[in-house]
Amino acid sequence: MHDFLENNRDELARRCRVKVGERAGRSATERQLQDGIPLFLNQLISTLRIEQTQTPLDSRRVSGPAGGGAVLSEVSVSAAQHGKDLLDLGLTVDQVVHDYGDLCQAITDLAVERDAPFHVDEFRTLNRCLDNAIAEAVLEFGFQKDALTADAHAYDTREKMGYFAHELRNLLGTASLAFSAAKQGSLGLGGATGTILERSLASLEKLITASLEDVRTLGLRDGVLDAFSLAELISEIDSAATLSAKIHGCTLSVAPVDPKLALTGTRDVLIAAVANLLQNAFKFTQPGTQIVLTAYASGNRIHIDVQDHCGGLAAGVADNMFMPFSQSGNDRSGVGLGLTIAKQSITANGGELTVRSITGKGCVFMISLPRRQMPT
Repeated sequence: MHDFLENNRDELARRCRVKVGERAGRSATERQLQDGIPLFLNQLISTLRIEQTQTPLDSRRVSGPAGGGAVLSEVSVSAAQHGKDLLDLGLTVDQVVHDYGDLCQAITDLAVERDAPFHVDEFRTLNRCLDNAIAEAVLEFGFQKDALTADAHAYDTREKMGYFAHELRNLLGTASLAFSAAKQGSLGLGGATGTILERSLASLEKLITASLEDVRTLGLRDGVLDAFSLAELISEIDSAATLSAKIHGCTLSVAPVDPKLALTGTRDVLIAAVANLLQNAFKFTQPGTQIVLTAYASGNRIHIDVQDHCGGLAAGVADNMFMPFSQSGNDRSGVGLGLTIAKQSITANGGELTVRSITGKGCVFMISLPRRQMPT
């Protein structure tokens, strides 16, 4: 299939352009043609080629595993950007799905026309890549659309607050003038001056009461804490953890982090939680191997993964490893609280901590936290 896709790349791109144009008479934009489906096609070809080698599982680095779930891969990164681009172009979520469906249909039609035989495993790979790309593009599209809605709401809120402050100032100014006149003794409170003061105070009370009711109905907002940079958080963790890795005879690899990603919470507590996971990885990974720290976004969540080379977990160990004083390895130098503290800290910041065992290889500790926008 990868040879077929490579040889017919231009024809497949042309058919996708035609399909885009057939929907509501809209032509494909330059951004769609450059950063969307053609880039995905390159990644699909790369995945199929890797799966013909002695290490087929290396293709997961390009296109991610089957079954969904948040994983950093080349497909997830480019698909997320494609979803954001289509939102910026004013398109809808159905366009996101159709774009990838167009390519699938174009491949199928052209294969039938040219009687190109494909293996079942190749079709399975095609479906896996499409599933992962569509899921990530739709998630990012949804997150960015929600962010735009939140921005519009914030603008509306600021506008209302400006109106409130303006009216408050006017009414307070009128009341102050009336009180000043009465205080000077030139005008009594029983006449027009008193009436002005009374009306101003009544209007103030009404305005404040209405504003308090708005606050009561809106309730508490979840964005109380300031957003901070995910990239800066990971950089700070990297600086300290690299020294520990050397002491334990292993290396630490930290994947680049999108500088636009942000999260909220207690920063120092989150740093300590990730540091605990890294220390656990350094402690149990096999000598001379590599610990991998990745931080990325998927939809409305931020994910921080710590992958080691401990060889994997025995059956049932994952069920109890976050319990206090739980120690399953041969190294009992600690007291068995590191993972417990990390999980409690992450939960307190609105997140989740889980673990996935890779048989014969190692473990991936996965942190999931609410995603935020960096303040502009």
